[in-house]
Amino acid sequence: MTTDHLTGSDLLATHAAALAPETPAAGPAASDYDGAQLEREERAALRRVGGLSTELTDVSEVEYRQLRLERVVLAGLWCEGSLADAENSLRELAALAETAGSTVLDGVIQRRQRPDPATYLGKGKAQELRDIVFAEGADTVVCDGELAPSQRRALEDVVKVKVIDRTALILDIFAQHAKSREGKAQVELAQLQYLLPRLRGWGDSMSRQAGGRVAGGEGIGSRGPGETKIELDRRRINTRIARLRRDIRAMKTVRDTKRHGRRAGGVPSVAIAGYTNAGKSSLLNRLTGAGVLVQNQLFATLDPTVRRAETPDGRVYTLTDTVGFVRSLPHQLVEAFRSTLEEVGDADLLLHVVDGSHPDPEGQISAVREVLAQVGGDAIREVVVVNKADIADPAVLDRIRRHEKHSVAVSARTGEGIEALRELVAAELPRPDIEVDLLVPYDRGDLVSRLHREAQVLQSEHVAAGTRLRAKVTPAIEADLSEYIVA
Repeated sequence: MTTDHLTGSDLLATHAAALAPETPAAGPAASDYDGAQLEREERAALRRVGGLSTELTDVSEVEYRQLRLERVVLAGLWCEGSLADAENSLRELAALAETAGSTVLDGVIQRRQRPDPATYLGKGKAQELRDIVFAEGADTVVCDGELAPSQRRALEDVVKVKVIDRTALILDIFAQHAKSREGKAQVELAQLQYLLPRLRGWGDSMSRQAGGRVAGGEGIGSRGPGETKIELDRRRINTRIARLRRDIRAMKTVRDTKRHGRRAGGVPSVAIAGYTNAGKSSLLNRLTGAGVLVQNQLFATLDPTVRRAETPDGRVYTLTDTVGFVRSLPHQLVEAFRSTLEEVGDADLLLHVVDGSHPDPEGQISAVREVLAQVGGDAIREVVVVNKADIADPAVLDRIRRHEKHSVAVSARTGEGIEALRELVAAELPRPDIEVDLLVPYDRGDLVSRLHREAQVLQSEHVAAGTRLRAKVTPAIEADLSEYIVA
């Protein structure tokens, strides 16, 4: 077994390149289509202050205190694939840690067939990691995988600083970025589901065995075993989880009602999905002028945004921006955000946005499709949109276009390829396919206007009784105009 040690300069150089601000291109200023971006200042104001103590020696209550990252060392395992894949995964972990507000100092990768069941890295390598943590003055170790509770405790005992895993890191980012009531509830639910199996007690300080009715003054004969502190915590968490699930179900009903209302109006829907930081929100702003937050940061968007858009031939459709995906997305998040992800599963067309400048865009595509399959998004029509074409390698763009039948290369920043994307969306959206013959009275001009807006009018003629039309319509429009259909 060997260990590859990514020095701080190597890791941070590639990391900085991944998250560096993009060079402004000629053309419209970002504010022309990205809005005022007031949320950027709010997030920047929450950056953590370097040099403050974060309990370097006291790690006994790590599960019970709020996650705080400052100076971190990354640790990953290379169990399958190539070394380049393992390094890319660790660089993504560095970007996640930076998004959470930490400073990445160093990173190590160990070659193993499988994680060590006791300390994840293996006893010897864990000792080596402790030396790196001490030399760098780090206060946190972030592991590139989900640790069992016993693995995390054992590794903390070796490295003497708090240890978190990839899942806890992503949950922390989601907790920072959630803004809507539904988003906050979904994140809290995922956090509690993650915390529940990781509760633990510490000796007599956690004992609450003087239970029964003693507190009520019942006296001798009324005493009985009460709940321990850990049992009490577990019960409270389960109660909170049940309440959050009820609240999310109620909020899901509201979302479904709005979605069904759009469906009843015969308005097609297009969902934007893809890997985190691929440029989904930038694309939404470019297509609709929505003005949602755009930031070169992982998981900048958590709350879905629905906006109205039109095809070049005038057909109206809705465009939905969704939360980004990532490799090994915690299953707690997929379950908690299921009601939000259903916006993708119910869409007529999926715009799968890929970062063309990423070292492994095909890996991003596979990771996104794996999550989409869990919410039914793999059954709808898909267009692969290769974003950031202005800074991507032309050979990579050609390779993706050859492998993906329905694909287009665009740049949401410069506007390159946007018109071609609009044309492709218009061609892929479902068209009305029920041909009807109608006679609409002159006092119902609103219906004629609706037909021109939402249907395909084949022939129109003004007669004495009203407007005679032959058109192709959707089932919803056919039902609404049934009394005007000419037999």
